[in-house]
Formats: sequence, C-alpha cells, structure tokens
Amino acid sequence: MSSSLTFSLIQPSLAWEDKTANLGHLGQLLESITAKTEIVILPEMFSTGFSMQPEKLAENMEGPTVQWMKDWAHKKRVALTGSVIIEDGRHYYNRLLWVLPDQTVGYYDKRHRFAFAGEDEKYTPGKKRLIAQVKGWKVNLQVCYDLRFPVWARQQLENGPNSQPEYDVLVYVANWPERRSHAWKTLLTARAIENQCYVMGVNRVGNDGNGIYHSGDSMVIDPLGEVLFHKAHEEAIYTITIDKEKLDEVRSRFPFWKDADHFHISQS
Repeated sequence: MSSSLTFSLIQPSLAWEDKTANLGHLGQLLESITAKTEIVILPEMFSTGFSMQPEKLAENMEGPTVQWMKDWAHKKRVALTGSVIIEDGRHYYNRLLWVLPDQTVGYYDKRHRFAFAGEDEKYTPGKKRLIAQVKGWKVNLQVCYDLRFPVWARQQLENGPNSQPEYDVLVYVANWPERRSHAWKTLLTARAIENQCYVMGVNRVGNDGNGIYHSGDSMVIDPLGEVLFHKAHEEAIYTITIDKEKLDEVRSRFPFWKDADHFHISQS
C-alpha cells in the first residue's frame, strides 16, 4: 500500500438535463486541475442533474458520456468517477462509473433508490458493492441516498486473527438538497467514525429543474471524524493527499474495528 493517495473533488453547478453544457463545463474544470492527482470525483448524475427521465437521457456503456470519461481519465492520467444514467439490458440504472487511465471501466449501480423523488419507479437497484483498488488503497464507492443506510457501508470483517478492515476510503457522489444538508454532514461524519476510514462526499451546487437548491457541502473527513475540507454554496475544486500513516495510527491506537459484529449482506 502506497504511503499516500491524492484525490481531487469537483463540486460543480449543473445545467438541467443538458449533457452538452455539463460535459463542456466539467471539461473546463478538469482542465484547470494542474496539481498532481490520482483520483477525480464528480457528483451523482453529473451530466444531467438528478433526473427522473431516463427514457430520454439514458445512454449505454458505449455512449458519449462514458467515452468522455474515458478520454479525460486517459488525458489526465487519473481514475475518474461519478454517476451517469445508463440503460443496460432494458433496465435503467443510476450507475457510478470508475474509469481508469487505460480506459478500463468498473461500475456500481446505486443500491438505495430515493423513493421520495420516485427514483424507485424509474431505476433498477444494484446488488453488489464496488471496492476499487489504487496503489494498494481500497476505495468503497457509493451514491447519495446510500449514505442513509449504514449497513451497506459497514466494514465487513472476515473471521480469524488476521482479519483487517475491508477498505480505507469511502466515497459518496451526490445530488443532495440543501434543505437536508444537516443530515448529509452528520451522516458523512458518522460513516468516517464508525468505519475508521477517510470519507469523501462530493455534491453539486445550484438549483435543479425542479427548483430544488443544492448547497454543495462537499467534505473530506478523516478516520477520527475531523473535517479536513468543507465547501458550501459555490463551485469548487479541491485536491487533497491522504496519508496511510494517519490511517494506520488511528486503527492501531483505537482498534475498535476488531470488536465489530460479523455479518453478511444479502445480495438479493
């Protein structure tokens, strides 16, 4: 495991259901990142906003947004992640894509659909988590409403004396409205403390097509629950390097993870 890992968080304003405008704007933001970085995080449904019109906006895994991600991952030599509306096998998914510089694509389909907005009526739920690996670091990738369900993010430990935490970084990409920002900030902090990991929450700013305002409040939180970065109400790009020594120190000094309950999540 490398001693450090560098992330860039992009908190943009999004144009409602306008892929051309969003990809153009996000391309400018990506181009502006000059610091060395290894992983770039975009929000949920970054090309469209949080739309319930997948029949109009969905594309397949060979579509223009996926190709755009491949191009930028290759150009910037980073892992690029964020969620997109995807049609696959006659189903629509809110799909988080994990795109590597060699244009390899992994994905996670959002497990918990936001029924309050009708997402459960339009999108099919995912059945398995995606924990990516970069330089020996393990990164658990989740989407927005998943944040309210701690079991889905909980470190799953194997039985035995050599058991170790399952992952090191927990990432949430989101379109989380300002009216529930207190829950967003509180739950991100809780996930960091209970899983003894770094947590990164990346949200958008501005109004969507339904007049719902998003304050951003993107955050980086360390394994003790200390906030390392927080930005609200305006576009932002933030690059941060996280440290393995700090992570190991917390887990060694406070080995609470060893006392966790063993459990299994049904994939049905």
